[in-house]
Order: sequence, then C-alpha cells, then structure tokens
Amino acid sequence: KCGPLWRHYYTGTQGLIFVVDCADRDRIDEARQELHRIINDREMRDAIILIFANKQDLPDAMKPHEIQEKLGLTRIRDRNWYVQPSCATTGDGLYEGLTWLTSNYKS
Repeated sequence: KCGPLWRHYYTGTQGLIFVVDCADRDRIDEARQELHRIINDREMRDAIILIFANKQDLPDAMKPHEIQEKLGLTRIRDRNWYVQPSCATTGDGLYEGLTWLTSNYKS
C-alpha cells in the first residue's frame, strides 16, 4: 500500500533490509514481486540486500533455502544478498543480519 511512495527514499541507498513473513505462504509471490520491483529501480542498483526470513519460531515457517528459491534470489548475480533466519519477537538472528549488512556494504 505504501510501496509506490518508497521510491522517494531510494536515492543514495547502500543496503536494503527486506523482511519476509515465512509463515505466510499465500503472500510469498507478492513479496517476490515487491522485492524485485524495488531492486530493479535504477536508484537501488548498488544496494546490497539483507532478507530477514522472519517467524522462524513457527512450526510451518519456510526455511531460508525455500525463501531463496521463492524470492528468486539465486538469479540475482549482480549484487550481494543474504538471507538471515530471524524471529522478531525474540530477537533471534537480528544481530547476525545487521552484522552481515554492515560488513558487506560498500563504504
């Protein structure tokens, strides 16, 4: 719903954090479309991508390898990306993901 407004914030972006609800299989295609819409914007061409595969605490949550496939990440070869399993309610994986982001962006 706010997606069309996001492009106004893209200029100078070095890294993108994209959070996926891994328990919501019905909307994963929508997430893939939105991710690719964002990263295909010319202002985002140099941004690295951190995907938080959220809700890993739930029993039926998609695992990181499934998220890679469903989001079409393996076809992205022109930039650095990483999928970090996470649980926002406990904080699991958040530090690790942010550490990857800060270690990999071009300064």
